[in-house]
Amino acid sequence: MILGNVDVVTDISKEDFQKNYFKKQKPLLIKNFASRWDAFDQWNFDFIREKAGDQEVPLYDNKPADASKSSDAPVTHMKMRDYIDTIRSKPSDLRIFFYIITDRLPELLKNFTYPDLGMKFFKRLPTLFFGGSEAHVLMHYDVDLGDFLHIHFEGKKRILLFDQKQSAFLYKVPLSVHTIYDVDYENPDYEKFPALKQARGYEILMEHGDALFIPGAFWHFNRYLEPGFSMSLRALPNKPRVFASMLYHVFIMRYTDKLMRKLFKAKWVNYKQKWAYEKSAKALAEMSAGKS
Repeated sequence: MILGNVDVVTDISKEDFQKNYFKKQKPLLIKNFASRWDAFDQWNFDFIREKAGDQEVPLYDNKPADASKSSDAPVTHMKMRDYIDTIRSKPSDLRIFFYIITDRLPELLKNFTYPDLGMKFFKRLPTLFFGGSEAHVLMHYDVDLGDFLHIHFEGKKRILLFDQKQSAFLYKVPLSVHTIYDVDYENPDYEKFPALKQARGYEILMEHGDALFIPGAFWHFNRYLEPGFSMSLRALPNKPRVFASMLYHVFIMRYTDKLMRKLFKAKWVNYKQKWAYEKSAKALAEMSAGKS
């Protein structure tokens, strides 16, 4: 993979952000972004453990989805208090996916202010994501195609970003927002997945309080280097073309895939994996032929 750096700032005006990043759909890292909040000192595990410790939360691990099931199910459940204690005390790949603050911990909504960056945030869905020091999230792009601001807390986190032009080199699975499950983006096997060598993207290291602007439909791979959690503030697509694509992704592509998984189970998943490999091999061959 060919990985570069995103632009990094410590502050930015709405005009600069809109002109140089939002309209150009270009990622941006804002260091110490959350430190300007009055209640920044409450964005930590201790606060969440105290306020939501008794809540039972569904947990996921690094394993790909079970091909025999039409939907992804958690591997276990645990009290929030016990989960935080677990990931703090030992290496763990357990993570919490899509914890909706509005429903589960509305008190936390008082502890931040939406940034004045010209983005129309969907205020119903500010969400948290948690992970232990061994947790990662498979390479994917979000099915709603929304732009979002990703703000990280506690430990360090590594993120890889790629735009949609890189899909063929990432082994995109048809009728899905994922890539082939056994691609290891931390230690790529270029003999098995040679097209990965041509994928051009960004590598970002996030620390406590940093914010990352991720444009809609960007591929992202998240790796928790230490126990931590992140908040995502989403802005739904407002351009007609992108909005139409979002409707296709959410209501046609996703449900078609769920139906096929329900009907054909592992056979369907394996077929898509093979199809993805063949498409990437073709893209690599066409690129090589164009250079010769």
